[in-house]
Amino acid sequence: MKPITAEWVAKAEGDFAVMERESQVQVEPSYDAVCFHAQQCAEKYLKARLCEADITFGKIHDLVALLEEVLDVEPAWETFREDLAYLSDFAVTFRYPGESADRESALDAQRRCRLFRNAARSALGLAT
Repeated sequence: MKPITAEWVAKAEGDFAVMERESQVQVEPSYDAVCFHAQQCAEKYLKARLCEADITFGKIHDLVALLEEVLDVEPAWETFREDLAYLSDFAVTFRYPGESADRESALDAQRRCRLFRNAARSALGLAT
């Protein structure tokens, strides 16, 4: 694995750990944080796979746009299009006043993130 890929994976795993920890909070959990870190984890795994394949990308947070870039090397990831589109909204939506995530959306984001993470780690030759 390339060093830059490993850095993206480490960052993704940091977001995954925050998502997992916050989802266990019993008193005043931040569902916004669960959703945001689920999106961030998926984004960083997409960027890790792109780096590993020497595919350049811009500073974007749109998971579907990143998916489009990686499909040539990971065509099976097309099955994650709906999940990634769902997660993509969390890059910004709940970070500002006006909207907040609820428990249901946080659990859904967590589930979708876990599924994609497993596929991404497998593609990168990492344990799931």
